[in-house]
Amino acid sequence: MDAVAHLDPREELVGFLPSLRAFAMSLTRNRSAADDLVQDTIVKAWTNIDKFAVGTNLQAWLFTILRNTYYSSLRKTRREVADPDGIHAQGLFVKPDHDGRLAYNDFQRAFDQLSPEHREVLTLVGASGFSCEEAAVTMGVAVGTVKSRASRARKRLSDLMGLVDGEDVFSGVDQASLAVMGKSGMQAA
Repeated sequence: MDAVAHLDPREELVGFLPSLRAFAMSLTRNRSAADDLVQDTIVKAWTNIDKFAVGTNLQAWLFTILRNTYYSSLRKTRREVADPDGIHAQGLFVKPDHDGRLAYNDFQRAFDQLSPEHREVLTLVGASGFSCEEAAVTMGVAVGTVKSRASRARKRLSDLMGLVDGEDVFSGVDQASLAVMGKSGMQAA
């Protein structure tokens, strides 16, 4: 047997670098990408050298690894969307639906515990979008009474739900419920 047959395939890898780089350039048309591709190929070959059958064509084996690596990365990049500013990624964010449902259930339980007068004023001024003046006419009370009841009702509702000032647990809850809590533009002035 000659000395070449006993060489470790790892020792022969360096001799194939120029031809691997030329092949990578023909595929990528980019020096940097070609260099990266050759590096990935050498790393894969080195870590899987035990799978190489000594005595077979090492160059063909390396070219196959390079080609497969190139097409695998090409398939991955076709599914990727260029988003350097992160604008597309921001649009993909969705808060889980269950958070809104849980908050709404808490709201519903607390709302049911309010007095009928408090439920009435919150429904008119908050959910229905009535002004305090319109609610006063509907309820047959003074405007100041409506404002006072609405304020006390919102405070009581917040207390029942265990909310602290400024806490927003209602994202995902419908606008009417937010209005009852005074968290939207529908609240009375």
